[in-house]
Amino acid sequence: MFRTFLIACAMAPSALAAEASAPVTIVIHGGAGALEKGRYTPTEEEAYKATLSEALDAGYAVLEGGGSALDAVETAIILMEDSPLFNAGRGAVFTHEGKNELDASIMDGRTKAAGAAAGLTHVKNPIRLARAVMEKSPHVMMIGAGAEEFARRQGMDFVKPSYFRTELRWRQYKDALKKEKEAADEEKESDAPHDFKYGTVGAAALDAAGNLAAGTSTGGMTLKRYGRVGDAPIIGAGTFADNESCAVSATGWGEYFIRLTVARDICAQVEYGGKSIAAATTDVIHNRLQQSGGDGGVIVLAPDGSFVMDFNSAGMFRGVKQGDRKEVAIYRE
Repeated sequence: MFRTFLIACAMAPSALAAEASAPVTIVIHGGAGALEKGRYTPTEEEAYKATLSEALDAGYAVLEGGGSALDAVETAIILMEDSPLFNAGRGAVFTHEGKNELDASIMDGRTKAAGAAAGLTHVKNPIRLARAVMEKSPHVMMIGAGAEEFARRQGMDFVKPSYFRTELRWRQYKDALKKEKEAADEEKESDAPHDFKYGTVGAAALDAAGNLAAGTSTGGMTLKRYGRVGDAPIIGAGTFADNESCAVSATGWGEYFIRLTVARDICAQVEYGGKSIAAATTDVIHNRLQQSGGDGGVIVLAPDGSFVMDFNSAGMFRGVKQGDRKEVAIYRE
């Protein structure tokens, strides 16, 4: 049975031995949210699982070939950004004005270097730009037109805004607008922001050298306004990686993840509190986040290869590949 909590590996007797024996691993997610069983047809479920599986294989192939955790994270996320199934890259949700605005971040657990970009409208793969910000600029985050100018100078692939549109997302946008109008007519708060707040893809990886990395990419929240930015491009909220503790990518209601610095909090509890990643994740996701009114989930990967895929919502697209073990899932099972 697929499990949503800790999958633990035996602890080695010393930090050096743990690093040497830790299996290369990649963990991914494709967003958490209102994913009750029955929401998707069997055919749709298989399509999601097939893409998750493909992303796992692509990222793991990098690790198996001796590549870095950063390369594996970027590779897996690009594949999900290119898929119309997820709320990142092609298939991103629409803002209130009917546009697609994309955000992404990435972090290197070895050096603690990080890069992020937000409010993108033409960059095909935001995760590539986030990495370029990290490696080819003195900054951590760039936004909007400035970020896209930097992307042009880095030779990034640009696309027309229509590239990101899918008919499914457009219908969801129209439905959300209708709900909002109906609620306004009845002078009550619309439930559209809650129903459509989810999305995001992410990955965390551990390479053969014992280095961790994490990345996250998103189209944000349906009907978002005024240049709203969620947690995905914010280091410490939606993404964090540190070889001394863990690597995290988050998905859910971004405002709460920002307020609670969810990704960093999990790693801080591991680093300073001596907790396991399972205990730290449980505290943050099922106690602190839930008590604050937020929901969503995280993938967490430790230097010893143990990992967590946990959430307090109805479901989370997720998967892991480690040695001969490969699993993907959607619902709470």
